[in-house]
Amino acid sequence: MMTQSVRQSTEAATLTVVGPRSSGHTSSIFALWRSNFELFLAAITLVALLIGWLGGGVTGWLPGWAIATAAVVAFVAGGYSGMMGAIEEAKAGKLDIDFLMIAAAIGAAAIGEWEEGALLLFLFTLSGALEEFAMERTRKAIEALADLRPDVARIRRNGEEVTIAVDELHMGDVVLVRPGERLPVDGVVTKGVSSIDQSPITGESIPVRKEVQDQVFAGTINGSGALEITVEKLAGESTLSKIIRLVEEAQQDTTPTQKFIDRFSQPYTYAVIGATLLAVAIPWFFANEPFSDTLYRAMTLLVVASPCALIISTPASVLSAIAAGARGGVLFKGGAYLEKVAEISVVAFDKTGTLTHGKPVVTDVHPLNNYTNEDVLRLAGSAEMLSEHHIGQAIMERAKEQGIALETPVEFYAIAGHGIQAHFDQSLPKSRGKVLPAHRETIYIGNDKLFMSESMDLSPAIRMIGDSLQRQGKTAMLVVRRSTVEDTLGDDRDWEVVGFIAVADSVRDEAKATIAALHEAGVKRVAMLTGDNKAVAENIARELGIDEVYSDLLPEQKVEIVQRLSAEGKTAMVGDG
Repeated sequence: MMTQSVRQSTEAATLTVVGPRSSGHTSSIFALWRSNFELFLAAITLVALLIGWLGGGVTGWLPGWAIATAAVVAFVAGGYSGMMGAIEEAKAGKLDIDFLMIAAAIGAAAIGEWEEGALLLFLFTLSGALEEFAMERTRKAIEALADLRPDVARIRRNGEEVTIAVDELHMGDVVLVRPGERLPVDGVVTKGVSSIDQSPITGESIPVRKEVQDQVFAGTINGSGALEITVEKLAGESTLSKIIRLVEEAQQDTTPTQKFIDRFSQPYTYAVIGATLLAVAIPWFFANEPFSDTLYRAMTLLVVASPCALIISTPASVLSAIAAGARGGVLFKGGAYLEKVAEISVVAFDKTGTLTHGKPVVTDVHPLNNYTNEDVLRLAGSAEMLSEHHIGQAIMERAKEQGIALETPVEFYAIAGHGIQAHFDQSLPKSRGKVLPAHRETIYIGNDKLFMSESMDLSPAIRMIGDSLQRQGKTAMLVVRRSTVEDTLGDDRDWEVVGFIAVADSVRDEAKATIAALHEAGVKRVAMLTGDNKAVAENIARELGIDEVYSDLLPEQKVEIVQRLSAEGKTAMVGDG
């Protein structure tokens, strides 16, 4: 029953991902019943058992027919799944643990101990419910991954835009992706420039600039630019599909104890059934003992020989340990890894969302030209008021945290891969008290490319500050103020550098202590795997005391690294990477 349920759950999940996805949803009531079928059976069994036991053996207030009804309900509900499994195996000419458990329960009833038989079936069904719960979580995790990919895509055929199902795309089709949409395919950008949020696939915390000839992945989120993408991989061959298959394969793995039970169950079943038959036949035929006495002893042997503790305790103990780990912030992806924890010598962490919070925050404010930190945040925060970019949101959050009043620009432009510019009809005040006359003023925030495109030369001193922040693994942005009329201080004040703002994915407060605790517990090597660039990765590794760093990785490359580490010693992977 248990092995069969695992197989069925995994196959169902595989069909959901690789094939065309269903357009409808099962009703919530039926879905609830289906996903908790074993739990409902266990509950019915327990209620019937308690009614029969309390109303019969304990208080005696129930009539015999009511007790018999409760017993039948308990046996039917508790034995349903096991009986179905036993019948399937019997059709194949085999007897398994399901058959043995059903036989033991019937044997208990035959010797007048129906409560023990019902209790046995309840525990057996409850263990199935616990396993069903674990499989349901697996199914939902795989569905969540599958939902990252859109169902439809817009393509250009014969000069016209056509919307078709993603599964109907062909190699070489040109897919059109608008700002804010998820990419439906893996491919190469053939037209357009944009910043792509690749965190669902690579774990990179900062959106990545993509232009012509750059590779992009299904499931990632387009930024502010429109893109045309040539399909390089079909839906079932995309990087996202590979990730889903890797999750499926990991979930199919069973613990060594469970593998032992699978090998042990069939020969043990035959041995117990054979011993039970001999316990009936030998005393009856050769010792002339009454058949009722020999049957009683044989049924007692059958009940005692049922490996209830081993079968029931294995999934229960594994799930109990997994739950205890979850309460402590540790997620085990399967029981096989749980049993190997004591042997672990290497722990590999995914960076984004595990060691870090998974979103950028302002780390540095570096004012220049007599501006203050508050000035830099006021100007930058006001300029980003209409921005939907992660970095813009981080700047506004920092300004609001410090109680800085922000103004909304009259015009806003996001320049993919470069930065932003925001226009104001009236000048923004400076802390040194000088306010320009009414005019249009522009605030620029971005990298070197933005100011090169605006023909603004940056001094070596300014470049040095930006390079220093970049080497620390941070995204450095220069804030510049420009007036469209002649400044009263002279034309040389037309461009005015306000200062730098740097953002980075912030490290979790408990991360450093966790790494130190692992070293103290005997873990020899702690590694970090990330899709971020080398500078970002090495900066975080130094801060946390991590031994090894692997950067610029795609998901399949992370798997290769983990496999390589596993060949060198027992390895645990922590995170969702």
